[in-house]
Amino acid sequence: MLKWNSDVWGKLAGPYGSGENVPVLLQQLMGQYSQEIFDELFQEHLFHQNTIYTATYAAMPFLAQIACSTSDAEVRKELFISCGIIEASRDGRDEAPFPESWAELAEDAGSSVCTELYREYIEAIGKLKALTKEVFAYTVHNSIEETEKRYILVADAAYRGSYVVANMLMTFIHGDEYVAVCPACEEDVFLWPNEDNTEILQAYEHDPVFHTGQESHVIVPATSFADEEIRTLMERAEAIGEQSLAGHLHYLAGETSCPSCREKISIWPSLLSTFTM
Repeated sequence: MLKWNSDVWGKLAGPYGSGENVPVLLQQLMGQYSQEIFDELFQEHLFHQNTIYTATYAAMPFLAQIACSTSDAEVRKELFISCGIIEASRDGRDEAPFPESWAELAEDAGSSVCTELYREYIEAIGKLKALTKEVFAYTVHNSIEETEKRYILVADAAYRGSYVVANMLMTFIHGDEYVAVCPACEEDVFLWPNEDNTEILQAYEHDPVFHTGQESHVIVPATSFADEEIRTLMERAEAIGEQSLAGHLHYLAGETSCPSCREKISIWPSLLSTFTM
């Protein structure tokens, strides 16, 4: 991990400038965890509009260390989620020794520094992934809101390398709507819960928020899951009691007729298509 006084911090980038202030906030967190300080670190220096930065990579080993060493299960859960959101926003195609986008940093700080930063980031992700069982157990035995459970599933998917699924879940984090794209006509297909039974999803040609009273199209739910990823997601959702997503997954794995062109579509690949990395 970078030393606190390393001049490399000033060469790293965040959303609003260099990463020179990141070690100060990390030191404070490692001394005594504060949600307020973490929020400042996360929102001002590490993450902005689903984008992460070189400073984010350098900070991750320290955050993983806090998550793994804390005796506070709530703090562990918060870091598990936030670091999972970071990993979900990483380009999954990046390869060792370090991302191609770091070329300028490599010239400034040296290739060996970049190689070490990237290696330590990947190592930190492995440590956070190892906390999954603990975080799931804490979620089961405590009162956790549905939205937060879904964020836990976002993080879990990201740590497993399922970036497309993680980003889909993060985009539709409240589970009150999904948007697929018809592979035949490339029009959006709006998937909304039935008003009388929110476990049932229906398809619409237009966004129901702005077009009320339009015809709904039946989605035939899947009785089993052929796709391994959706099967894993169902298992994870049931494991932590995310009942809303668990109920919707049968419909998200189902089929419907495109409201625009009437072609038969499989919803799951149509839903994930816009998130392909």
